[in-house]
This record gives sequence, structure tokens and C-alpha cells, in this order.
Amino acid sequence: MKGIILHGGHGTRLRPLTHTGPKQLLPIANKPMSQYCIESLREAGITDIAIIIGGLGAKKVEETYGQGEKLDVNLTYIMQDSPKGIAHAINLCRDFVGKEKFVVFLGDNIIQKSISKFADSFEKSSFDASILLCEVDNPSRFGIADVKDQKITKIMEKPVIPPTNLAVTGIYFLTQKIFNIIERLKPSGRNELEITDALQMLLEENHNISYEMITDYWKDTGTPEDIIHANSEILKNLQPYNFGIIENGASVTGKLIVGEGSIIKNDCRITGPAIIGKNCIIEPNTIIGPNTSIGDNSILSGCDVENSIIMSQCKIESKTKIRRSIISANSQLSQNKRNDKEQIFLLGEGTKITL
Repeated sequence: MKGIILHGGHGTRLRPLTHTGPKQLLPIANKPMSQYCIESLREAGITDIAIIIGGLGAKKVEETYGQGEKLDVNLTYIMQDSPKGIAHAINLCRDFVGKEKFVVFLGDNIIQKSISKFADSFEKSSFDASILLCEVDNPSRFGIADVKDQKITKIMEKPVIPPTNLAVTGIYFLTQKIFNIIERLKPSGRNELEITDALQMLLEENHNISYEMITDYWKDTGTPEDIIHANSEILKNLQPYNFGIIENGASVTGKLIVGEGSIIKNDCRITGPAIIGKNCIIEPNTIIGPNTSIGDNSILSGCDVENSIIMSQCKIESKTKIRRSIISANSQLSQNKRNDKEQIFLLGEGTKITL
């Protein structure tokens, strides 16, 4: 079985975070979100993977992952010239997958559960497609499946009045039959070839589609709030370790990961789960966590950060309370006067702010 990861799109709901690169490279627990997709496929024994790239930051994806050697996979890059929909992107992979069954993974989807069982089951089955469903609180945001008597009866894209709360997650197990369907698809109202329309055509033409339920954590990270929530969930399940230095007088409670070369100085207070990358300096009187990620080579001094993501190469010298924030790489935030009011920041790469 082969794998496909969709890495395109403009990420408009995540601006300014996505002005300088694709949303799928935004870090969650100090790891690009699409790396979780690669690792999920690899864990299922799928190591021959195509990544669909296009638009702003396509080169960044190749620079980040190379040929996949660091992740023990073989990567092929396929260019999608413009965002014409998931089904269009899948159709670009016809030659790549050949006659094998394959799985498509949207690069901004985070799943905690292993897909190994699903992949093995589909590989051995006679189904023409299999989709993973998850119950959600806001079904109008997603493609939705209607299920009767344990069979899918209809699949629709973001219905105004959803018949169920069963979201079609961004993980699709497919066979060659999908290509014949895609060739006959018509663009949707947003001028894209929708995968939900393709799956619905499979149903209408009496092909066999199975489904599995995700009862663990799944998140489509389309908004800053989604990313912050996913960050907290991933951090909960990481195993703590310390490859840095925690000085006497620093207070640490809960799970904490500290990278090589990092120093947590005295009079700091850190509450896990939290992760601090490599070569960071956490100055005295700094409060971090819970549910906080600090990227490599960052310096924090005197600030109070909670439920937030600070990316690499950042310098935060602020006496404000930073909450539910995402601060992109190479940013600087400084403030001389103490402000006990909670602040929410959404800063693009290279931002410099003095308060």
C-alpha cells in the first residue's frame, strides 16, 4: 500500500501564521504537523509516500523533509499548480500509486490513534474505499456521512443542516476505482473537485464503501484555536525527558521535555505538560505552562506563558501574561512595564513588537 499526503492550500484562516509558509509545517509540540502524518503512515508499514505540494512554501516542504531519509520513508513530490480540490490532487497520483491500494492523508489532520489496524483491514478486504469517521460538535464545518444500519447511505460536503454529526476525517483508503470517478466529477460551487462528491458517486454506482470510527482524538487544524488545542493534546501523551540543565531553585511540576543545550534558570516556574526545544534560555522569574511549546534557540525572560506555542528563534522579554497565543519563528516581543492583563497574540514570522 502507498501513501499520499496533501500539503497544499493557502491556509487563509491561519494568517498571518501562513504568510511565509504552508500551514502543514506549523509546529505542534515542536514538530511540523504534517510530520505526524508521515509517522502515522510509517507506523502502518507504508513507507512509499507522495506529498502533494503547491503554492507558497512548496520549496519549504522539500527542504524540511528531503527525500524522507531522516524519517525512514521514501518521499516523492508532486506539484499541484493551483488548489483545485482534494479529488484533483488525488488524481495527480495515478502513476505514483500504480495498481496498489493507497491511503490519502490530509497534512493538517492530527490523529492520536494508530491507523495500522485500518490499513491492514483495508488491504485484506474487497472494499473499494474505506473512510474514517469521527463524531464532532460542529458538523456543518465538515464533510458528513449519513449512516443507516451500519452502512453509509450518503456523503455530503459541509451541509447547512447536517443529518448526523459523523465527520469524514481527512484519511481515505482508496483503490483504482476512484480515478474513473474523478475523471467524471464536475467542479463544486467553490470550483474544486470534492472528494466527498467522488465518494458519493462511488456509493451511487453501488461500489462498496466501509467505514471505521475514530473514538480517540482527531483534529482538523484549520484555525489557531484548533492548533492550540492539538498542541495540548499531543503534549499530554509525550514521555518526559531532560537533556538540558535545570538549575537549583527552578520549580518543575508535571511532564516536561527539555532539549539539548537548554538552560532553565533559578526562580523559574514550569508546569507541564510542556516542551522546551534545544538551546533555549529560560531566564529567572519566567513562568511557563501548562500546555505550552517553546521552539529551539528561543530566549524567554520574565514572561508568563500558558496554553501557547512559541516557535523557534524567538525572544520574549515581556512581563505580560501570554495566553492562547501562537508566536511564529524569529519573532521578538518586549515590554518594560508589568501588565497583569492576559494577552492573546497571533504573530507571523519575523514580527517585532514593543509594548
